[in-house]
Amino acid sequence: MSLPRRQFLALGTGTALVATVAGPAAAAQQSTTDRSGGRYRWRNVEIVGGGFVTGIIHHPKQRGLVYCRTDIGGAARLDVRTKRWVQLLEWVGFDDWSLTGVESLALDPCDPSRIYLAVGTYTNEWSPINGAILSSTDQGRTFRRTDLPFKLGGNEPGRSMGERLVVDPMDGRVLYFGTRNQGLWRSTDRGLTWARVDSFPSVGTAGIGIGFVFFDPRGARRGRPTPTIYAGVTDKASPLYRSTDGGLSWAPVPGQPTGLLPHHGELGADGNLYVTYGDLPGPYEMYNGAVYKLATATGEWTDITPLRPNTGGEAGFGYAGLSTDPRRPGTVMVSTMSRWGPVDDIFRSVDGGLTWHSIAERIVLDTSGAPFLNFHGTPKLGWMIGDISIDPFDSDKVMYVTGATIFGTDDVTGAEAGRSTHWSVRAQGLEETAVLDLISPPWGAPLISALGDIGVYRHDRLDVVPPDGQAANPVSGTSPSLDYAALAEGFVVRVAYGGSLQRGAYSTDGGVSWQPFAGEPAGSSQPGKIVLGADARTIVWVPGDVVPHYSRDRGATWTPVTGLPAQVAVVGDRVDPSSFYAFDAATGTAYRSTNGGATFLPSATGLPTGAGKLETVLDRAGHCWLAAGSGGLFRSTDQGVSYQQVTTIEEAFTIGFGKAARGRTEMAVYTSGKVAGVRGIFRSDDSAKSWVRVNDDRHQFASTNDAIAGDPRVYGRVYLSTNGLGIPYGEPV
Repeated sequence: MSLPRRQFLALGTGTALVATVAGPAAAAQQSTTDRSGGRYRWRNVEIVGGGFVTGIIHHPKQRGLVYCRTDIGGAARLDVRTKRWVQLLEWVGFDDWSLTGVESLALDPCDPSRIYLAVGTYTNEWSPINGAILSSTDQGRTFRRTDLPFKLGGNEPGRSMGERLVVDPMDGRVLYFGTRNQGLWRSTDRGLTWARVDSFPSVGTAGIGIGFVFFDPRGARRGRPTPTIYAGVTDKASPLYRSTDGGLSWAPVPGQPTGLLPHHGELGADGNLYVTYGDLPGPYEMYNGAVYKLATATGEWTDITPLRPNTGGEAGFGYAGLSTDPRRPGTVMVSTMSRWGPVDDIFRSVDGGLTWHSIAERIVLDTSGAPFLNFHGTPKLGWMIGDISIDPFDSDKVMYVTGATIFGTDDVTGAEAGRSTHWSVRAQGLEETAVLDLISPPWGAPLISALGDIGVYRHDRLDVVPPDGQAANPVSGTSPSLDYAALAEGFVVRVAYGGSLQRGAYSTDGGVSWQPFAGEPAGSSQPGKIVLGADARTIVWVPGDVVPHYSRDRGATWTPVTGLPAQVAVVGDRVDPSSFYAFDAATGTAYRSTNGGATFLPSATGLPTGAGKLETVLDRAGHCWLAAGSGGLFRSTDQGVSYQQVTTIEEAFTIGFGKAARGRTEMAVYTSGKVAGVRGIFRSDDSAKSWVRVNDDRHQFASTNDAIAGDPRVYGRVYLSTNGLGIPYGEPV
């Protein structure tokens, strides 16, 4: 479905500039019919978590209604029946990819059906997409979209501050939004239109801005805007502001601590206001921090910091996550941030911060729901703990978010009795990995994936988390590339960011076990891309910072390739071990090698510039396809000597092959591209003579331009890369 044309509206004095359009989620599901008359079913390969969950909120009026937000991976609602998260932003399309970064999430405290999201991933100049407010009246099943005249930073520093977006608990028509660079904004019509609050005196630190807003509804009248409002600003001289006249005027709260930035603020059931602070916005760096409470009745501030940074052998760190228990006045939980050694901790107090209990000291942590969290060592309570939420209906239940998952417990009150508390992974259904490469070999596991931050995974079953976690020897972080040798069963290679002799590895058993390369290309420090010949005798490493190198001794020694620039795409023929193909997107030049990748010669010129991915066909020697992004799709059937444009498709960002349709001899072709003016995921069963769209408007998955893989053993099954929504895979129903 194409988006309606955006209409910008100037309101009032000209301080407001908004656009309101219907989001794709408002459309009915339109599953594309494939050749057999069936429809595609989309699910996610199970990894569970894998990215920074930046916020989590229980609804105060409906038991079991919980939402979370992430930095690049959308927002989700917990299904109370299945105990799995339901992704709310799979409908975001390729052109609006930035909308899966969620800056803030707001619930209407009096209406469980309403939810609001402030979406937008980056404020950088290279990101052309402004932010938006998404409003839903059905718990996120559909959304109305209101475009903003500025960008948001869901994946920028301070992204676990919050919440920046809030709904007035006494008048659900009123919302406030604290921005990074544009001050404080307000809506009086449930998020349809917005205007800047010109009376608010501070914009905070550039790029971080106003970190949170919340209300004190005591004494307010239902149906009228709440008079008392607080706003946390990244201004170390005046971090906390208050209005007592419904936002008409604002002033710094008297007597408040200074010199730090507020991260979270909340009004407790005891009438005290609690605030966590750090010297930096986080999540990667904080070197000082504190926790304070304000007795709103007297105006007295009290330092209630559980553990002081930079004292008693402690290094620097700050405080971030915060939650109070509405059922138990004086009960508050806070988390450290950037306490990289020994580890971040959560502290719990039941007396308003007079005394604290460390959760980490007596914790039983179960990571079996996401074994990668062990990193082949001892599991930790977590890092980047940016938010905590106590269940408002059950004081024993708590969830907290980390840089990789959500943990939860059902017995937290045991902490004050000196007992251990039991925590387990509660991120099932939330797939937040950034997927960089995918392979589906004709043997072994159906899928092996290379991910940002958390390494490489062998998926023996798509519906079960890999029980061994990520690949080891070495355990790696961001892994941009892997490949398989079609004629050498079990042989796989991978590369990742890392230190000397920690960047590359090979496997001879389909990714069950690994051996690091004993050598690496001279002068290189980058992982780049890795490519295998069909019989596994040749490995070509394209690190990108030096010319490509090849190895014929499983990575022990490396020799520079002749004839190629440093920045180039390379692929091996899946049938002929002597043939390799390359493409230089800077010049639009194709190359070929007939001596096992040692030497390349130019073979075709005049091809599109700017982007290029190559893939070869599993059962056709000499067949190489080039996905040139907006330049289209090209095909060679003569060992890369010439390339012909495929005229049935306008754009192709990825290219992959899977099992042929019944009665066909050529493999099915898959791409993320544009056909007849429509973006989508497409399959061709006749070598690109015709295409069918296999996704629909409810399943667009935003960025799908890094990798795609058809399954060579299951017709119609296709695996997609996304930037934060995990690995969706589709199959004909």
